[in-house]
Amino acid sequence: MTTFRPIEGTYAGAPFHMVGDGFRVSNYFPSGNDFGERFSPFILMDYNAPFTFPPSASVKGVGAHPHRGFETVTIAYEGYIEHHDNHGNHGIIGPGDVQWMTAGSGLLHKEYHEPEFSKRGGLFQMIQLWVNLPREHKMHPPKYQELLKNDMGKIDLPDEGGTVRVIAGDYNGVKGPAQTFTPIHLFDLALKAGGKSRFELPSSYNTAALVLRGTATINGAEAANEGDFILFANAPGEILVEGQTDDTLVIVLSGEPLNEPVFQHGPFVMNSREELIEAFKDFQAGKMGNADF
Repeated sequence: MTTFRPIEGTYAGAPFHMVGDGFRVSNYFPSGNDFGERFSPFILMDYNAPFTFPPSASVKGVGAHPHRGFETVTIAYEGYIEHHDNHGNHGIIGPGDVQWMTAGSGLLHKEYHEPEFSKRGGLFQMIQLWVNLPREHKMHPPKYQELLKNDMGKIDLPDEGGTVRVIAGDYNGVKGPAQTFTPIHLFDLALKAGGKSRFELPSSYNTAALVLRGTATINGAEAANEGDFILFANAPGEILVEGQTDDTLVIVLSGEPLNEPVFQHGPFVMNSREELIEAFKDFQAGKMGNADF
């Protein structure tokens, strides 16, 4: 008899708001739900659900701003996002692509709609995650990973039930391309009606799933609708996700918790108040570089 991993709760995101003028997001944590260290190493999730931006002569987005102590992971489902940082990294990602930026010791970056996409307008859908860095890597030199659609691990599910796209970690032995500082599993389940995805992740890893499109049944019993964030208990067991519509899309996040103090203020995530103060001082002193890039 199958033992399923228990569901701790199902949560909604906060009301939608604009980040800059280019991202209409619902925050699932930390402001949408105060999970605290419960969902370490993940410390923020903003979800821009499908939204049609009208054509614009000006490029929409967020201007140069600093980060230190963590990573930003931007996953594109619809539309095109451009990135620049003051360490010379630049990329454009579109549907199926991911950019994984390690802020580490500190940098400035800007994110905005790719200019041609801005001009024509269109459907836009994306997720941004903040992934905490462990103490020993907080001051790692900044780096950037551009993970394109064709780089992803991919597995076809039984009975033509759908596919799994692996961004980080692995799904039943199929690995994703992302390089991570701590163990993380990040993958999408694209399911048809009746399609089933079965997997088991370490019970000590904090694990959740967000329904991005359609409806699903979790562990054979729990209904999950578009926008539902399902948090699993830290207990052994298999997870079963079954599509109830032909276009069901679910993202799964799982990671080993850091079990370290978290001090966050604005764009900096450190291990102590003193380190936060130092981060602000370093930024103000120009040690993270300037915004002219």
